[in-house]
Amino acid sequence: MGTPDFAVPTLAALLEAGHEIVAVYSQPPRPAGRGMTDRLTPVHHFALTHDLEVHTPSSLKSEDEQKRFRAHEPDAAIVVAYGLLLPKPILEAPRLGCFNVHASLLPRWRGAAPIQRAIMAGDAETGVTIMRMAEGLDTGPMCLAGRGPITVSATAGSLHDSLMHMGASLMVKTLEELEAGRLDCRPQPDEGVTYAKKIDKAESEIDFSKPASQVRNHIHGLSPFPGAWFLLDQEGRTFRIKVHLCEVVDGNGLPGEVIDDKLTIACGEGAIRLVSLQREGKSAMGIQEFLRGLSVPKGAMVG
Repeated sequence: MGTPDFAVPTLAALLEAGHEIVAVYSQPPRPAGRGMTDRLTPVHHFALTHDLEVHTPSSLKSEDEQKRFRAHEPDAAIVVAYGLLLPKPILEAPRLGCFNVHASLLPRWRGAAPIQRAIMAGDAETGVTIMRMAEGLDTGPMCLAGRGPITVSATAGSLHDSLMHMGASLMVKTLEELEAGRLDCRPQPDEGVTYAKKIDKAESEIDFSKPASQVRNHIHGLSPFPGAWFLLDQEGRTFRIKVHLCEVVDGNGLPGEVIDDKLTIACGEGAIRLVSLQREGKSAMGIQEFLRGLSVPKGAMVG
């Protein structure tokens, strides 16, 4: 049971490990692209290419859907970023339970956006927790976990890609332990609970009055989507610039002031040097290419 790219490696790993996938559940196709034609989710597309049975209900609350689910007689349900609430009858249907790949070290960052929130908060590490699902938001017992550092260059995109493969490996190991009767799932501690609320586009604007490290974390946590941005008045126009990658450097100036000819911007403390950025209507590019198309002099103000 999964929907986005993040869930595909787990499905692939389960097939590779020889598990019988009796059914795949994914979100319904939705209009996308310029033509707004219905587009299959990544999990749906992968499942069809491997001749797997796919179901795309908009809800699992009806008795008919729950009866259809039980008819598969599953030993276990594997849930990865599915996006639909699993009612109690669904949670109780698999003989051995429902298991979820969650992209954080629970109980920290329960909820919708754990990868982005971990970076934005300046966490030093994160990981993946395999959880036996229960009613409630990511509250079930923890079975296995893997962890890794969040480097200063990590973005939500790069961390997403590393954690999705970590989750796939951990889920295969979880099912090995489950089959052998060795799986030990322990309740989450009451201490250290935080919630990773869904990213709101309204929080994407960059606040250069904050320390440079916080500005970097904000930018990297929203890269590549939805993308943190600032406004630049130049050549008689106002440009909205997304920043995808930056680095903290020494430097002083008013918050939002360009302090050299390489588009280094002063923050409340220190400064950031922009590495990859994007003008509206254009692709992301490196700083040198960007400045060849739009000159930004020292002393200019952004914000």
